[in-house]
Amino acid sequence: MTERLLLWYRARTQREQYLVLAAGVIAVLVLCYFLVVPLGDALDSAKARHADAVIALGETQVRVDAVKAAQTQRVAPLDAPLEAVIRARANDAGFALASVTPQGGDRVQIAIASARPGALVGWIAELEAAGILVDRLATTATGDHGVAVQMTLKARGQ
Repeated sequence: MTERLLLWYRARTQREQYLVLAAGVIAVLVLCYFLVVPLGDALDSAKARHADAVIALGETQVRVDAVKAAQTQRVAPLDAPLEAVIRARANDAGFALASVTPQGGDRVQIAIASARPGALVGWIAELEAAGILVDRLATTATGDHGVAVQMTLKARGQ
């Protein structure tokens, strides 16, 4: 095969040989360009995907650590009925409860006529730290930069 190609090449004039050689060099350059450039783009894309994956892995590990930490923190059981604990904690936080309605042994629905939003969120965070979770929360603006609250609370694990 190569002998036939060399025979064909040598049968050309010197000018044709230069043109065939130049065409071959150009063909090799074009082929290399279309092979190398897409590979470079693919490498850049792979690096970007890898960086995104590393960030996602780190975020996931932080979330897993937070869940594990939350699972290891055992909240002491309530020392009184949930209704009494809620009344005492609301009184300590300065909230006047408009109504307290027990809903079975594991839930309590409360209403607060007016509360400052910042103080309310802080109180809810304290309740959650003590093992009392918000099951349902509804707020409405009262017009004096406060909110009226309807909330159902339950003890953690119930």
